[in-house]
Order: sequence, then C-alpha cells, then structure tokens
Amino acid sequence: MRRPLEPVKSRAARIAAIIPVLDEEGAIGPVLAAMPRDWVDQVIVVDGGSRDGTIAEARAGGATALVERERGYGRACAKGAAAAIADGAEILVFLDGDGGDRPEAIPSLVQPILKDEQDFVIGSRPRDSMGAHQALAGRAIGAAIGLFYGMRFTDMCAFRAIRADALSRLGMREMTYGWNLEMQMRAARAGLRIQELPVPHGRRLAGKSKVAGTIRGTVKAGVRILATFARIVREPR
Repeated sequence: MRRPLEPVKSRAARIAAIIPVLDEEGAIGPVLAAMPRDWVDQVIVVDGGSRDGTIAEARAGGATALVERERGYGRACAKGAAAAIADGAEILVFLDGDGGDRPEAIPSLVQPILKDEQDFVIGSRPRDSMGAHQALAGRAIGAAIGLFYGMRFTDMCAFRAIRADALSRLGMREMTYGWNLEMQMRAARAGLRIQELPVPHGRRLAGKSKVAGTIRGTVKAGVRILATFARIVREPR
C-alpha cells in the first residue's frame, strides 16, 4: 500500500510553482485548477508575449501573472524564479502550462527535497508520451552529460523541483530553450544531490506546441540545446 502524503502542516519550506507560457489560452486555466494548493504556496505564470487571453485566464485562476517583454523560454523561467525567491520561496517547481505536465505530481517531486534527501528532482516522462525524436534526444544528451559529469539523465523534462538557494548558485545564463539542459548540466557539475522520478505526462489541452508542433520550432530548439551543451562543456570547472 502506498504511504499517504505527509500532512501539509509538516512542511517547513515555502514552495512556488513557476509556469512559463506563450499563447496557452484554454490550457493554463485547467492547469491552475489542478494545482495542489495545499502543497504550493504561490503560483507564478510568466507570459512571454501572448496574443490571446492567456494572462486573463491565469489571473482568473488565482496565479500571479508576470509579463516578460523579451521572448525566450529561459528568460521567462528566470523571471519567475527571481520573483518567487524575492517573495521568500525556498523550493521552486517548474512546469509547462500546456497541460502535458500534471500538477498533481508536484508532491512527489518536492518530498525528496523537503526530507533533505535531494537538492534537485527532475521528472522523467513515459517514452510513449513523447515523439520518438524527443525521447531519443533526451536519452542521448542525458548519456553525454553522464560522460562528462557522472550523472546520467533519461529526459530533459520541464517538470522539475529545485532548492531556491541551489538554483541561485548555479549561475544560469541560458535564456532560450537550453534552460532545462543548462540546469541539469550545472547541477551535475556542482555535485547537487539529484534524483529522476517518473511523472505522468499527457497531451497538451489546447493550442499548438511552439517546439514539437512545427519543423521550424523543433530545429530552432535543437540548435539552442546543442549550443548550450557545447558552451557549458567548454567552460572551465
């Protein structure tokens, strides 16, 4: 029998969920509705220039909605992280706003950190929930990280939790789609306690993917990820 989740009142750390979005009207509302509010103290949605009703839907769902005028997935994540840390967050959870990442899995991600067993917990999606190219790329780059830093990953899933102080020490610089990879590489190089956990993953609830949904988006993201990998590997330790 699975052990019940620990009582919420036992939590000593303030947890913030950060959701970067771009034109996610119809998806961000259900994502916020599924948020386990007993486990998340603050939800920050960072909009990267939506032309639909994403911001209004996010605010109606009870989130703090920030606007980032400059485009960039990593830039939106960094803005949300900075705002959360300034408001006292000690654990940061990142997830996408299209509905693929399931907010109900947040307790599983944060508990190893709350128990002081891990510093960084990253979700690993079922292979059949992604395109073949996504699954292959995640495992290939994860294996390459293992060769350089001794920590092998199976995925570059956006769904992850990390200690706020640990993230602040990583010196994140990547403002594009290489943000997730940079975090994993820097965390492994820094010797953080890292765990991968299986997480549920589903189809987006509305709209079209900015990466996997177009050839241009896929190529652009792939180039940025490879450039990020090369840049960090070349950095002096």
